[in-house]
Amino acid sequence: MSRSNGRPEPEVIMNFSDGYSYSKGKLDSACFAILENGPVKPVKDSKPAPKKEDIDLIVNEFEISRARAERALSENDRDVVKTMYALINLH
Repeated sequence: MSRSNGRPEPEVIMNFSDGYSYSKGKLDSACFAILENGPVKPVKDSKPAPKKEDIDLIVNEFEISRARAERALSENDRDVVKTMYALINLH
């Protein structure tokens, strides 16, 4: 805590409309940690990209665009069989 006129600064606690209370000291330390370390980088998707053979199979069998085939595979956990069933149910 910083000192003002020889006395420690009182801990400020504020109640917000979301029902939580926030401590000034904890908020300050969290903000300084962000400033020192920089912004948090997003975590990359750990799943591998859809295989070219899988995309080609879906494009040829369903006569859809390559982008739509890639999106369908991504939405179905890159599982070809699951993607085919999903596309059959859409038609």
